[in-house]
Amino acid sequence: MRPEIAVLDIQGQYRVYTELYRAEAAEKTIILVNGSLATTASFAQTVRSLHPEFNVVLYDQPYSGKSKAHNHNQRSVTKEEEGLILLELIDHFNAEQIMSFSWGGACAMLALAHRPKRIEKAVISSFSPVLNAPMRDYLERGAEYLGAFERFKIGHLVNDTIGKHLPSLFKRFNYKHVSSLEHHEYMQMHFHISEVLANELGDALTGAGKVNVPVLFINGEWDEYTTHQEARIFANHVEKAQFACIQNTGHFLDMEHKVACQDTRNAMIDFLQPHAGDRRLRYRPAQNHPALAF
Repeated sequence: MRPEIAVLDIQGQYRVYTELYRAEAAEKTIILVNGSLATTASFAQTVRSLHPEFNVVLYDQPYSGKSKAHNHNQRSVTKEEEGLILLELIDHFNAEQIMSFSWGGACAMLALAHRPKRIEKAVISSFSPVLNAPMRDYLERGAEYLGAFERFKIGHLVNDTIGKHLPSLFKRFNYKHVSSLEHHEYMQMHFHISEVLANELGDALTGAGKVNVPVLFINGEWDEYTTHQEARIFANHVEKAQFACIQNTGHFLDMEHKVACQDTRNAMIDFLQPHAGDRRLRYRPAQNHPALAF
């Protein structure tokens, strides 16, 4: 399964690396939004869950992955700018659906608040509008380590907190990736965390009130950082909100074990293609791939 690769110019400001997994029989295209510190590699499992039912688009933010070599990275990119980049990609690929993971939910919600005409549905996974005590502690320690470029402490922090339920192989991938980023990537994440700590995710709730398409919020039962109970606060703001709690799994959902992978996949397909029926029987959980997110 080889993607079509392109580096796209976004309004003359950014160059964005993209991968399109095209499926001849697919009627819809879904674009996936990474979590912070993540790259397209983090969605290897999700691509296998959604393709070939959908055309699947992946991309790296301008400062990360295979995009960073094409950009100057002299200043931090705001979440609002990330939302506008997503809107451009939606138009370019004629995408009808969005799926985000972790802090990619902030970018996705900001884009949805613009009410893009093509978008019909969205899946927001492992995201919550609440900075609870575990998340605040995680972010505050993350900001401290990022500001001091304590790359090894950052790697351990991710695995000891949101990644605590990952298999050991994925933890090794996470640690290697997170502890070997470039200086500007740490500065970018420090900038984002500082924004989040300052406004308490108020922008996410403000934008949520403008969303006019069905949104499925998926959270793990064991995820104490973005809990399924707190995600349900979105019901007061998103008119067409739905919710799914994946049992016996944490923040990384489908990466944590095969049953969680199957359950996450079923929740997405039931929402995105409610009449998919027996196509589920063709699904087989993929082998291990890196799970990268902050």
